Amino acid sequence: MEKWTKEALNNKIWQAADILRGSIDSADYKNYILGLMFLKRLSDVFEEEARKIEQETGDRELAWNDPDEHQFFVPERARWENIRKVTSQIGDNLNKACSAMEDQNPMMEGVLNSIDFNSDRLGDVKQRDGTLLQLVQHFSAIPLKNSDLENPDVLGDVYEYLIEKFADDAGKKGGEFYTPRMVVKLLVAILDPKEGMRVSDPTAGSGGMLIESGAHVKRNGGNPKNLSLFGQEKNIGTWGICKMNMLLHGLPDADIRKGDVIREPKLLIDGQLMLFDRVIANPPFSLDKWGYEVAENDGYGRFHYGVPPKTKGDFAFVEHMIATLNQDGKMGVVVPHGVLFRGGAEGKIREKICKEDIVEAVIGLPAQLFYGTGIPAAILIVNKNKPQDRRGSILFIDGSQNYLEGKKQNKLREEDIEKIVGAYNSYQDAPKYCRVVPLSEIEENDYNLNISRYVDTAPEEEQIDVAEALRDLKELEARRREIEAQMDGYLKELGYHA
Repeated sequence: MEKWTKEALNNKIWQAADILRGSIDSADYKNYILGLMFLKRLSDVFEEEARKIEQETGDRELAWNDPDEHQFFVPERARWENIRKVTSQIGDNLNKACSAMEDQNPMMEGVLNSIDFNSDRLGDVKQRDGTLLQLVQHFSAIPLKNSDLENPDVLGDVYEYLIEKFADDAGKKGGEFYTPRMVVKLLVAILDPKEGMRVSDPTAGSGGMLIESGAHVKRNGGNPKNLSLFGQEKNIGTWGICKMNMLLHGLPDADIRKGDVIREPKLLIDGQLMLFDRVIANPPFSLDKWGYEVAENDGYGRFHYGVPPKTKGDFAFVEHMIATLNQDGKMGVVVPHGVLFRGGAEGKIREKICKEDIVEAVIGLPAQLFYGTGIPAAILIVNKNKPQDRRGSILFIDGSQNYLEGKKQNKLREEDIEKIVGAYNSYQDAPKYCRVVPLSEIEENDYNLNISRYVDTAPEEEQIDVAEALRDLKELEARRREIEAQMDGYLKELGYHA
């Protein structure tokens, strides 16, 4: 039997979206499709393992009913062969199957129960049953055992592909749970996480930053299982997707907490903020009602640079991230450009952070990269332990002109990423692209970090050869006189006289 390739699986599973499209908001239906795919995958792998154990031991009871024999034990009611037999009250049955899975597998607690298959969003009972029956039948035709796949890692890639497609489909709402893959790749390449490090994403979304951190370590010859991954996510549905994403990528130990990271940070040790080697995030841009009321009396000491304005939470996330860095830690955060130059409370916070000499680089990105906003964004790199030769300065990189233009969205290419990472690593001036700026010059500019102040990206004016231009002008004038004389001749022949 031919094995599923990544491309074939991408197309086949994405067809499930056609069953829901039009009847339910695209930002919502991702949960149902990703949840069913996850359930089907676990059931198929369980069945594959059970058959193998039974074949090897001859003990059916051990193979099918002993949880110790399986990484994920799938109880009877959650096994796909039983799910597909149900033809009425399907939503209720799926919810119960999910609960049974969680009861048997503590590491999945809350993951599947974050999806309500019995929700009114899927219509009344009759509509709901009809839609879910179609979805179950669709997934029944997609075998997801390891032996069915080109390689077992393909499922994680398919899951990432689906999340990106859902973000694209959801438009503006897509930005709430997904950062474009190439932006993630750029951030991780700059931060360069290594085996043995602790990495955190305080606004984890669907987990792409953490997964790419593991992939980066693997590409560089390390073992991603020796990377400690942590995150927090406010939206319960997105949190569930993130947890599933980690499990499908073979990262079951990733510690992802639920909750609002500003109002209630969950990654704590003995009541204090946990500290990390790398912190990486794409927080919501200029969030209103971000938690101003708790920041004024924050018990974790996160806002000692100042409390951000009530209606713009950008610096709240930046300050939280700085507070969670260890003494050698480094962070990368995506911010709107306003963070670089706005005055008031934000200007004072920016000044204090700059004076501490922990800002290492400011990187401008192209416009239209992100779901939900067309505005260009920037990346701030903060390093608690800047190398000696980088102290007293900040590197400004203008990466805004290098990208692949798209219909709805622009994209960073591999060469664009390499150019930015190369500039960051070399930390040297490059005309029209990047410049190392001393803090004294930044102070003269009142700590305004707007990239265009420091990197002159205006195109060079073409040098004009005056003598050559005059010759051209004389030639044109002579030619004009010649044409005028010719025209006068034609007019006389026609009887017209000037």
